Amino acid sequence: MTAVPATEAADGQGPLVFLIAGEPSGDLLGARLMAALKAETGGAVRFAGIGGEEMIGEGLQSLYPLHEFAVMGFIEVVPHLFRIIRRIYQTAAAVRAQRPDVVVTIDSPSFTLEVAQRLKGAGMPLVHYVAPQVWAWKAGRAKRMARYLDRILALLPFEPPLFEKHGLKTPFVGHPAVESAAGAEQRMAERTSADGPLLAVLPGSRKTEVRKLLPVFAATVAALAEKHPGLRVVIPTVETVETVVREGIGNWPVPVTVVRGAEARAAAFAEAQAALAASGTVALELAVAGVPAVVAYRLSGIGALLPAKGLKVPYVSLVNLVAGRLVQPELLQAHCKAEKLVGPLDRLLSDPAARRAQREAYLEVVRALTPGDATPSQRAAREVLALLGDQRKAAG
Repeated sequence: MTAVPATEAADGQGPLVFLIAGEPSGDLLGARLMAALKAETGGAVRFAGIGGEEMIGEGLQSLYPLHEFAVMGFIEVVPHLFRIIRRIYQTAAAVRAQRPDVVVTIDSPSFTLEVAQRLKGAGMPLVHYVAPQVWAWKAGRAKRMARYLDRILALLPFEPPLFEKHGLKTPFVGHPAVESAAGAEQRMAERTSADGPLLAVLPGSRKTEVRKLLPVFAATVAALAEKHPGLRVVIPTVETVETVVREGIGNWPVPVTVVRGAEARAAAFAEAQAALAASGTVALELAVAGVPAVVAYRLSGIGALLPAKGLKVPYVSLVNLVAGRLVQPELLQAHCKAEKLVGPLDRLLSDPAARRAQREAYLEVVRALTPGDATPSQRAAREVLALLGDQRKAAG
């Protein structure tokens, strides 16, 4: 296999950072980290690795297309298992061949941490960005990760002690989703439109979850349309699932606009009165944008039974977890059906007080996830560069 060349720094020098993302949310985190590293070093940094359109936009030449890794859960992974295993070994080999100064794996632990484990002892520091949710299930992972990682960059303030008790340095850097929170109070204002209410629908970033959720969301929208004349829908999506989304909305009874890209996504959030979203980082993005939301999720087959068995937290929405109470209604698994989703969404579309209550709670959550002295991406970049500095001092 021929390794893809690293991007060059402005002067051809600077440390080589190998970044590995496995899905669109990690791609966005990686892109923000790349931008922050360039800003912190005056452009004297080089990149290689795996990413999607956001990281490519920052100059990365990705080894493989991101869509190859955007699968989840035991049932969903099985059809792709051999290809993913092959990519794990190929990626580890590419890292060893390029000898980067640091490796940053980003979220998607079932892929990225498998690569990281194969790099133990290779002579380069290993950083994982986004702590796995050991507070929700599989607590034993924290001890295992401490054996091969040099640092974890935690997005949530309660995560560091869970890893540091095993000797793994885990600074809280804040959640990059809050980086667009400047002027959050203004975005919490009520939205109105003469064209009818606008509902943002976000069925996920993986094909399996979109195919599972989109029919449920379609039935929900149809029921809401009877209660809210003039209802419109906007679906912000990503490259990995855009085709699946467009194929699934052909018979929706309301006007539907599908958009892609960070600017179009922000514009949709700025106009939407409410949102119906798959569980994930988007729940926090909606909070930052001030969009009242209902969170829904359903796995398929045997996979539907596995998470519930070991779940150790009362909520799945990051907003609810950080707030410590139910801010965004959650309809999960057997409860993820149109007849149960319609009620809380109808309240959000109909009742200004219900929307205002969510927005007020959102401000608390944004403050809790915002470090005081820098943006989360800046803090993450500084942690990566500090680790490089420590390594050089130790070598010298």
